[in-house]
Amino acid sequence: MSRKKTLSGKKKLALLVGAAALVGGTAIVMTGTSQASVACDGLAQAIRNNENFIAGQRANPDAQSAARIANREAVIAQIRVQQEAAGCEAGEGSGEAGGGQAAPPAQPPAQEQPPAGQAPPAEEAPPAEEQPPADEGAVGEVVCAGSTVTLSGEGGAPAASSNQFPVGTTLKVTNLDNNKSTTVEVTSVSGSCALLNNAAFEQVREPGKFLIRKARIERVG
Repeated sequence: MSRKKTLSGKKKLALLVGAAALVGGTAIVMTGTSQASVACDGLAQAIRNNENFIAGQRANPDAQSAARIANREAVIAQIRVQQEAAGCEAGEGSGEAGGGQAAPPAQPPAQEQPPAGQAPPAEEAPPAEEQPPADEGAVGEVVCAGSTVTLSGEGGAPAASSNQFPVGTTLKVTNLDNNKSTTVEVTSVSGSCALLNNAAFEQVREPGKFLIRKARIERVG
């Protein structure tokens, strides 16, 4: 008759404790590996985020882009030191190695637009046509081209005398040196195309001068 070997209570307890320790050790190793993987993934994503930021600054630079890029490159260098310390795969997170996501291609800068609220420059308008002097709006037939005008010394209201136009004719005399004009009626006969009395001459004369060398004489009406 065979005898069955039985284990004492102490031996059974020892075996159970050993098995539990083995299982616990395996669990600790797996947990540590999982945490390390999560850490490496986070570091890799941080590198990709910084690389994407740098690519955006290079695609659309401004006055501060160079400083921002230098700062982010320093951050990436520090993250790589942390990757090495954690035992992460070399180059992980870079768009060039380690299977990381590549940074988006740089887009050309948008077409430059005028500042808000500022309209595009309008086409240059042609110069306005020269207008007659504001003193007298009447425009007539130019007569006695090249004639000079002087004063008769007669008093009274502004008037003119002429050897070419009958009494009652209206003449417009313009001093081209100062662009002053006067429109007067011929009231008498003289030896000139147009001779102004004192009042009319004062309206167009230059100070101290008694002769208009550059004159335009027009018959009005």
